[in-house]
Amino acid sequence: MKNRKSIVILDFGGQYAHLIARRVRRLGVYSEIYEAETSAEDLKGAAGIILSGGPQSVYDTNSPKGDPKIFDLGIPVLGICYGLHWMTSVLGGKVKQGGVKEYGKARVSGVGGGASALFKECPEEFSVWMSHGDEAAELPEGFEQVATSDSCNNAAFADETRKFYAVQFHPEVTHTENGDTILKNFIGMTDADPWSVESYSENIKEEIKEQVGDKKVFMLVSGGVDSSVAFTLLDKVLGADRVQGLLVDTGLMRKNEVEDIQEAFKDLGLPNLRVEDASEEFFANLKDVYEPEEKRKIIGQTFLDVQKRVSEEMGLTVENGWMLGQGTIYPDTIETGGTKHADQIKTHHNRVEAVQKMIDQGLVIEPLKDLYKDEVRELGEELGLPHDLVWRHPFPGPGLGVRILCAGKEVPSAKCQVPNLELGTWNLELNCSVLPVKSVGVQGDGRTYRHAIAFFSDEPCVIDEELWKKATEIPNKDPEINRVLKCTSHSNPVEFVFTTGYITLERADLLRKADAIVTEEMHNAELYEKIWQFPVVLLPFGTVEGGQSIVLRPIESTDAMTANAVHLPENVLKKMTERIMSLDGIDLVFLDLTSKPPGTIEWE
Repeated sequence: MKNRKSIVILDFGGQYAHLIARRVRRLGVYSEIYEAETSAEDLKGAAGIILSGGPQSVYDTNSPKGDPKIFDLGIPVLGICYGLHWMTSVLGGKVKQGGVKEYGKARVSGVGGGASALFKECPEEFSVWMSHGDEAAELPEGFEQVATSDSCNNAAFADETRKFYAVQFHPEVTHTENGDTILKNFIGMTDADPWSVESYSENIKEEIKEQVGDKKVFMLVSGGVDSSVAFTLLDKVLGADRVQGLLVDTGLMRKNEVEDIQEAFKDLGLPNLRVEDASEEFFANLKDVYEPEEKRKIIGQTFLDVQKRVSEEMGLTVENGWMLGQGTIYPDTIETGGTKHADQIKTHHNRVEAVQKMIDQGLVIEPLKDLYKDEVRELGEELGLPHDLVWRHPFPGPGLGVRILCAGKEVPSAKCQVPNLELGTWNLELNCSVLPVKSVGVQGDGRTYRHAIAFFSDEPCVIDEELWKKATEIPNKDPEINRVLKCTSHSNPVEFVFTTGYITLERADLLRKADAIVTEEMHNAELYEKIWQFPVVLLPFGTVEGGQSIVLRPIESTDAMTANAVHLPENVLKKMTERIMSLDGIDLVFLDLTSKPPGTIEWE
C-alpha cells in the first residue's frame, strides 16, 4: 500500500479498473490497482476494496477469481458488474445468464425507500450505464435487494452490517447519473488518505527523469493531442538537445494537417521536429489489404520502419543512447489487451509486436500511458500549450487508415432478429437495411465484429426519440447487430452496390474532403468544443459501381472508455449532408446513433 491508505481496485479485466481508479482519484482519495488474484494478506492495509467489471462469466472455468478471504478483512467492499457476480458466487448466492443482455443506458429504481447507505442522497429512480449478460439470480445470505432495472431484478444489493455492496451497473462511467455520489458514499465508509492534483505533473516529471536516466528520446509525433503533450513534456523535462521529434506524413492525415502541426510547434518554440514524407511507402504496404487488424499492424510496422530509417540517418540509435517515445494513453493499452484479463478490442499502432518487444527491453517511454484524455488536456494546459491545440479532437495514430473501411468481397447479409424487437412504427421491409460491411464493437467488455443496420424516413435529417431508443435496444437484443444508423441523404432504402476497395490515395483524398467539411460546419455552428470527437468514415459501397458512402460519428465522452452518440441539430446535420453529397464519388450519408458500448468510437 506504499505506506498510505488507498482504495484498492481489483482488476477482473476489460476496461473498467483504471476508469474506477481515475474516478476515485478525482474524488480526492488515493486509489491503486491490483490484479484480481492478489492475496487477502497483501490487502490488509487497504482502506476499501472495489471489485471491477470484466468481460467473462463467473461460471466459466478460466474466469478470473479473487481471494475469498478478502471478505474476512473487515474492510468495506463494493462489487461492480463482474465484481458483483464474483462476490455473489463466493458468498453463496447464484449467478445465471440474464434473459436480456443490457448494454448502454438503463433505469434503476430503488427498493425500500433508498435505505442503503450506498445510495444516500440519490433519487428513487435514475439512469445508469449497463454492460452485462449475466445477473445475480439469488442473493447471498445477509444481503438485501436495493435496486432493480427493467431487465435485471437485482440491479443492486447490500449487506449493510458488513459494509458489502454490489451494483450491476457502472457508477464509474460518466453516463451513470449519481455515479460520483455512489462512489463518494462508499469512500465515506473508508479511511482512505486524501489525494491532490497539485503534485500531478511533478510526479510525472520525476518518473521521466528516472526512466530515461542519461539516455535521449526519439519521439514519434502524430500531431494529435496526446503525442503533442508528450513531446512538449519530454522537451521541458529533458531539454530540446535530448529529444528529437519525428512527424511521419503517412498520407493518411487530415487536410492541411502536416502544415498546421509544423506551424503549431514553431509557435511553441520547439525546433527539434523533423517531417518525413512516407506516404508512398504506406500506400504501397497497404495495397490489397482489407482486414482491419492487419491494416493496423502494417501501419504500426511501417511507422517503425520509417522511424528506424530516419533514426539511423540521424544517428539516433539505441547503440548511441536513444530510446523511443510515444504518446500512448491508457485506453490504447486497454483496447489492445494490455492488462492480464483484458480482451483485445483492437491493436493500436503503438502496441504492435515490435514496439512491445522494445517496451519489454525498457527502450520505450510513454509518459502519458496511465492517463485519460481529459487528464492529458489538463496537463497540456499546465504545460502552456495553446488552447486550440490542447482541445483538438482526438485523432487515431493510424489516421484515416482506420476510417477507410476496406473489403475484398461483400459481407453476406445478416439474418437479423430485428422483427422480434417490436419496432413500433418502423417497418423492417420498407424502412431499414443491413449494411454489406461489418465494424468493430465492444459488448460486455469484449470485441464484436458485426453488421450495422440503417433506418430511413421521409425526413432524413430528423432523428426522433423512438429511433434513439432503438439504437440501444437493437444491439442489446440482436446478436448480428452492433450499430444503428440513420440515412441522412435518402428517404427510402436503396440497393447497395458494393465495390472492392483498399486504402488508396484517391479514397484518402475523398475522405479528407468530407472530414474537412464536417470540421468547418462544426466551427460554423460553434459545436467544435462541445463535441468530444467526430470520426468521419468511408464505406466501400454506394448506389452505383464505384460509389462510396460516408458515416458521421459525433460522440461525447471524457475518457474514451464510454461514449454517447451526439444529437446534432437538424440544420447542421442537413448542411453537412448536402455538402458531402456534392462531392464526386459519394452516394450516401449516414449518422451513427450508437453509443459505446456496444459500438467502439472508431469503426475499426
